[in-house]
Amino acid sequence: MRVFGLLALAGAALLLAAAVPASGSVASIVTRDTFYSMLRQGHHGGGDGGCDGGAFFYSYDAFVEAASTFRGFGTTGDQATRRRELAAFFAQTSHETTGYCWVKQRSPAGDRYYGRGPMQLTHEHNYRRAGDALGLDLVRRPDLVSTDPVVAFKTAIWFWMTPRHGAHKTPSCHAVMTGGWRPSRRDRRAGRLPGYGMTTNIISGGLACGKRHGTPQGRDRVGYYKRCCRLLRVRLGRNVACINQKPYGHGG
Repeated sequence: MRVFGLLALAGAALLLAAAVPASGSVASIVTRDTFYSMLRQGHHGGGDGGCDGGAFFYSYDAFVEAASTFRGFGTTGDQATRRRELAAFFAQTSHETTGYCWVKQRSPAGDRYYGRGPMQLTHEHNYRRAGDALGLDLVRRPDLVSTDPVVAFKTAIWFWMTPRHGAHKTPSCHAVMTGGWRPSRRDRRAGRLPGYGMTTNIISGGLACGKRHGTPQGRDRVGYYKRCCRLLRVRLGRNVACINQKPYGHGG
């Protein structure tokens, strides 16, 4: 009987350990309650309003599962750096989805690769690159991004973690927020410096950055960031806006 009792205690201890997030994990920073607080249209709201299902599609468990497959995401640097990166990620994706209200955009006529998921993944080449990285055929099955919440979060985190190549090379948002990117002389001349504003430039610089008096889109992204930083109890850091940054491909 004593052996069975010890086994039972050991089993209970293992279950308890499994239920407590590891100190270095994303889940140790973004708790379930914090996650749904950051999602303005989260489950605590009691409904989905005029959204297309975002309140019930984007789940904490899906986010944690997706995050665990990307080494370094939300786990790079000291506590402040980790919290600030996660605040930036949730702020940018909150803007893209109007507070996690939308799962997908309305499809333009004849276009299969319209915005889907937390980062509103668009264009065939992005679906192809994300699919190749994740081992999925997203070119043939783009709807996976709007029907499987784990895949949806994986595409968003993939976009966040991946630098851009081609005509206009950009660092990854992850590198910008964790100190892994050092601006070149050309970047400095263009006002592109480490901080949240640079992630806005990477994602949507042509619409949000380099405008003397700012833009509604830029202000909205900053507003989400301030809110997420409050919820994650971390300071904003430097260069929050991108008003003085030249967008890529605009003479910089």
